[in-house]
Amino acid sequence: MSAIAGRPAEPAVRVGQLTRTYGTGPQAVTALAGIDAEFHRGTFTAVMGPSGSGKSTLLQTAAGLDRPTTGQVWIGDQELSRLSETKLTKLRRSRIGFVFQAFNLIGALTVEENIHLPLRLSGARPDPAWLGQVLDRVGLVDRLHHRPAELSGGQQQRVAIARALAMRPEVIFCDEPTGALDTQTASEVLALLRSVVDQSRQTVIMVTHDPVAASYADRVMVLADGRIVHDMPQPGPERIAEQLALLGRRQLVAQGS
Repeated sequence: MSAIAGRPAEPAVRVGQLTRTYGTGPQAVTALAGIDAEFHRGTFTAVMGPSGSGKSTLLQTAAGLDRPTTGQVWIGDQELSRLSETKLTKLRRSRIGFVFQAFNLIGALTVEENIHLPLRLSGARPDPAWLGQVLDRVGLVDRLHHRPAELSGGQQQRVAIARALAMRPEVIFCDEPTGALDTQTASEVLALLRSVVDQSRQTVIMVTHDPVAASYADRVMVLADGRIVHDMPQPGPERIAEQLALLGRRQLVAQGS
């Protein structure tokens, strides 16, 4: 957590008593069970946990992609439940970036057109200087006129990151951004996300299952059964793996009791 004059940076994202339940009655499934959390500006948080822990649901509700059952989500000083779907869409386009495992690039568009797409959808005027910085950072200047099918998986993910950065979002949400990549390419993508935080003071919130990927973050938040069970400064990949293994053993014991 960065600080100015000894004070923590203000939250880029905040959730309060956040719950999300799917279904009703005896078949209802609680994905989030009253989560309180803050994600400060200029920080990188890794969200981890076993399958079904609620980590992807937390990402989707915090990003305004899904509505919580109860509780509140703030992006900066804007509380999302007060927004209509139209206003929520505009907020996502202008203040939030998304990077997902599947890349979600449009195959018929070139690299340059994919990166410019959020600007076109929002009607915003491109900032050539900023876009130049983004392209230089992702290292794809010589691939601008290629289509996604002509790129490697790592190059496609870098295009997805550049597209997320195009609007200069306050926060970038990443759902398993390296899950489909080899080890070397994954490290390059993670280093790129790290540089976004360090150089531009943007906020990154990343769901991952990989302790090595989580080691790039400033903070690791571990969920289980829709609750935060660990929230710690960067502990290193070995300790992260130990905490996840311990959590897995506890769940097995609980299921067998």
